Parts: sequence; structure tokens; C-alpha cells
Amino acid sequence: MSKQHIYYPKTTYSQRKLLFEIWEKTGDVTEACRQARVCQGTYYYWRDRFKEEGYEGLQKTKKPGPEKGILTGEEIKADVVKLKKENKQWGKRRIADELAKKNGWVPVISPNTVREILREKGMWTETVSASKKKAGS
Repeated sequence: MSKQHIYYPKTTYSQRKLLFEIWEKTGDVTEACRQARVCQGTYYYWRDRFKEEGYEGLQKTKKPGPEKGILTGEEIKADVVKLKKENKQWGKRRIADELAKKNGWVPVISPNTVREILREKGMWTETVSASKKKAGS
């Protein structure tokens, strides 16, 4: 029988604040996590930001990936086209990952935006999955 893991929902600012208040008083991570009702992973996730920015840093949450709604710059579009020309076998995810790697692994473009750029340039061909081919035959 596998061990069931406890589900911890996303923390609120008040939980994070309580976590670090207790930790500062006691120096005990386990006790601070217990009282704040968060897992120790949450403590370690927020620890560096707390040390750098204090309680203010606990208010900001970062969403993974590039910001939504921001127009893609011409330089990034040119990089997408260049990478596709140099590596014809690469797909949208690989190109997005390569651009993130150049940016310290911080995503600069989503895979779907890569696809849209390549579509505009006529460099993207839609592939039909085997199951769709069979259904259509």
C-alpha cells in the first residue's frame, strides 16, 4: 500500500507571515510549519526571498512562464525563426526551452506563441495524429 501524501493548498500571505514570525522566534522550522499549517517545502521555497526582501517579499507571488498579454518583441520572433531554420526537427517546446536556456532558464515565450510565430512565417505544418487519420478513413 502506498503512503498517501497530505495535500497542501496554496499558501496565503498571512500563513507565510505567520510561518516566518514563528521561525524567527523559535528558530524551529518544523514547529513554525506546524503552527502555520504549511509543509516544510513551503518554508524552503520562501526562505531566500524572505532573507532578501523580508515580509514584503512574502506578499509577491511569481507566476511561472512569460507574462500573459505581452506582445512578443521582434528580436524574440527573429530568434524563433532562426532556431527553426537551423534545427528543422525542433518543435515549439524545444524552441521555447532553448530561448529560456539563453535567458537563465527564465521563460521568455510560450510554446504556443512559438507555434503562432512559425505559422505566420509559413514554417509550421499541422500534423494529424494517427488516431485522427484512422477515424477519417
